Amino acid sequence: MTTGPARSTPKTTGPVAMGGRPEEVRAPEEWLTEVERERAAQFRFDADRRSFLAAHLLVRLCAAAVLGAGARELTLLQYCDTHGPGHGRPYLEQAPDLGVSFSHTRGYVCAAAGHGRVGVDVERVPAGPFDEALAGMALTPGERSLVTGNDELIRHWTRKEALIKRGELTLDRMAAADQDWSGRYLLEWRAEPDILVAVVTDAPADRLPISG
Repeated sequence: MTTGPARSTPKTTGPVAMGGRPEEVRAPEEWLTEVERERAAQFRFDADRRSFLAAHLLVRLCAAAVLGAGARELTLLQYCDTHGPGHGRPYLEQAPDLGVSFSHTRGYVCAAAGHGRVGVDVERVPAGPFDEALAGMALTPGERSLVTGNDELIRHWTRKEALIKRGELTLDRMAAADQDWSGRYLLEWRAEPDILVAVVTDAPADRLPISG
């Protein structure tokens, strides 16, 4: 991440999503809170630390596009009753009702923001034989009867993880919940041959290029 100009972003009318490699997120780490920096420092591998930081910066860029604000002015917060600050569903101090979500895997990050509920997830498709253990966690019996490869398995997983981040599903109910898209909008893309992204919003989302 590098330092970019501190300027307001033209306001959009609907939810937005962005995704790319960590080095494409050209935003300064000075935007981050002390809690975010402390959590980043706990990663063992630098590649994972960079992805974590880039995802936290990217969600500010998405929110700035929706709010028409300067990304550097936005403070991202998280709090969990069990694990404390830096965990739990993210929100903006300046716009707590705006839905924000982010996700990262090594070498790729994505984020989304919009009015209403927002959830995003990115996953790598595992190589090798079909992951039966993951399928048992993620798929209903009906879904399992139709899914035979890891690519389609991860497509289902990312969709359900996005629903979890919207607060509409829990990890322990993944295998019991058929996906219901009524009143929801799904945006998906493949970043690389083995990376899948799913974004779930209350209104149609636009995928924008990463801006800084």
